[in-house]
Amino acid sequence: MSNTMIGVIGGSGVYDLDTLEDKRWQAVETPWGAPSDKILTGTLNGVPMAFLPRHGRGHVHSPSSVPYRANIDALKRLGVTDVISVSACGSFREEMAPGDFVIVDQFIDRTFAREKSFFGQGCVAHVSLAHPTCPRLGAACLGAAREAGITVHDGGTYLAMEGPQFSTLAESRMYRDGWGADVIGMTNMPEAKLAREAELCYASVAMVTDYDSWHPEHGAVEVSDIVRVLTGNAEKARRLVGRLPAHLGPSRAPCQHGCDRALDHALLTAPGHRDPALLKRLDAVAGRVLG
Repeated sequence: MSNTMIGVIGGSGVYDLDTLEDKRWQAVETPWGAPSDKILTGTLNGVPMAFLPRHGRGHVHSPSSVPYRANIDALKRLGVTDVISVSACGSFREEMAPGDFVIVDQFIDRTFAREKSFFGQGCVAHVSLAHPTCPRLGAACLGAAREAGITVHDGGTYLAMEGPQFSTLAESRMYRDGWGADVIGMTNMPEAKLAREAELCYASVAMVTDYDSWHPEHGAVEVSDIVRVLTGNAEKARRLVGRLPAHLGPSRAPCQHGCDRALDHALLTAPGHRDPALLKRLDAVAGRVLG
């Protein structure tokens, strides 16, 4: 058994977690640069928690400029064991209406302007991403959402686009009808990939703000409309997060889905050929297997 530490990455509209006790903002240095912001640490019902606003307080990072590697490394460095991603999204499904939450369990990654791995030349690794979220953690989020009175959908495919522009009508129709995506957003990739490489359990809570541009009765996405829904979604997200400690508890067994052992068979570069400089940068995310 080990101690639970819940990490929450807050998306658009979620820049603080005012329910934490003994909270303080602290700077965390990483070999991948500075995270999006200082990290708010504290406890909730006796369980340690860390909160990181993905876009920074004041929303200073675009989806493409978010320092994803630094964010995941910083959470791992602090001792986080379970990461809950909270993010705004558009919906491709009539039944997934604005104000609803979706517990995402699959991704289609269409991003192209971001660093997507901690590994590379000098230390090559390939982790499995067939099931990119942790079912145990997703179930905890689902239960917490239902207890909080939130309309929540269990399972959904998240299309990650580069942005920062919203989809064209043709793209929206293709993602919905041709590719079978359920929601669309700009930030869960490469975040989920990096969390897996860092051996962190990861769950994605997508907060629906709009119907993208496919819906004939709702027209194009307007930021002013999204902001109005974001305010209500942020309050719901805080209610959900407040119920997570009761679901996860202060201690945890090894993940039954293997998230915390994702690197067991992932490293391909022979020890004698590994780049010492890269290994030094990997001390937090891969220290368990690199010694």
